[in-house]
Amino acid sequence: MLVSQLLALLVPSAFAAEPLAPVYPALVAVAEDDEEESEDSGEDEGSTRKKFSSKGDDERRIREIVRGFYAKANIGAAAYLLNFGNKGAGNAVGAGTMVGLSIGQDFVDTEKQSMAWEIALNQGVHNGLAWETQGEACDGAGGAAGGYPCTEGDLRTYSLQGTYEFSAYPIRRVGIGLRAGGGALYSPLLIETVGYTQDVIPKFGFDPQLHGAIHPFGVAGITAEYYTKLSHFSIGIDADVFYAIGWDLGVNASAALKYTF
Repeated sequence: MLVSQLLALLVPSAFAAEPLAPVYPALVAVAEDDEEESEDSGEDEGSTRKKFSSKGDDERRIREIVRGFYAKANIGAAAYLLNFGNKGAGNAVGAGTMVGLSIGQDFVDTEKQSMAWEIALNQGVHNGLAWETQGEACDGAGGAAGGYPCTEGDLRTYSLQGTYEFSAYPIRRVGIGLRAGGGALYSPLLIETVGYTQDVIPKFGFDPQLHGAIHPFGVAGITAEYYTKLSHFSIGIDADVFYAIGWDLGVNASAALKYTF
């Protein structure tokens, strides 16, 4: 009886211990594999996030500078250098203001250079000698006879010009360029036509024919531009020299605000 009881106690424990021997190493191996897989997946996810983050930064940097079709506004000063200048009786036409609106497009856009066309409508406002005081100091030869062109006095000019522009970028946000083109200038009569015909023309003894005529001109200048961190917006400075046939040699400089669509 004692032997049978001992066998009864030993046999179940032996049978119970045998299945655990092969199972335990397998469980340990599976756990280790799971840990390795989790570490690998963590590394993959981290590298993927890093790649996406880097790509996003690159895309944001690219989007900060936008070139293409744009609209631009200018405001500045303008002056005449020859015919309307000092001819011994003071400046016939003083320096004035210039405002402009333009549209254009960067049709070549690379990292280091760009090319653009632009069409602008500019307006100039100048104070001049009153026609009553011009007297014999003005002449009908547009200043060629030694005087200055006879005008109605104060001037307002409108010009439509087209230009081609080439810009280089020494640093990423700053562009420096040259431009050239041409257009037409028009100066309307600011006083009533009847008064001009009855009073001004008899005073001069001739019709100067400056007002109401179209004056073709050529223009050349420089431009500087800074692309701000506000996407699509840039600011700059434009400076031009122009010569209008039958009018005068002039210069203007203005600050510009540009929005690129």
